[in-house]
Amino acid sequence: MVLRAGRLEIDVPRSLGYFGGIAAAVAVGLLEPPLGVFIAAVPFVKMLTTPGTPDPLRFLGLVTEGAAQPVGSSGQGTVRLADEVDE
Repeated sequence: MVLRAGRLEIDVPRSLGYFGGIAAAVAVGLLEPPLGVFIAAVPFVKMLTTPGTPDPLRFLGLVTEGAAQPVGSSGQGTVRLADEVDE
C-alpha cells in the first residue's frame, strides 16, 4: 500500500507504524520531543543522499545519516523518492 505524490512514495502502513510509534513514545515520555523530531526526520534526511542531489545537500544528508545510524537510519525508508535505487 504505497501512495505516490509526484516522485514521493509513502508506504502507508510502515509510515503509520513509524511515525505513530514515535508520537506514542513522545506522548508517554519515553522520548523527549527534540529527539522524537530528529528520529522522525530520518526518512526525509535520507532523501538528500539520492543521486542527482547537489553536492552540498548530499554532503549534509550523508553526515546527518551517519549521525542517525544509532536510531535506525539503515532501515528501509517509509517515505522515499520513487527513482531511488534499492541498495
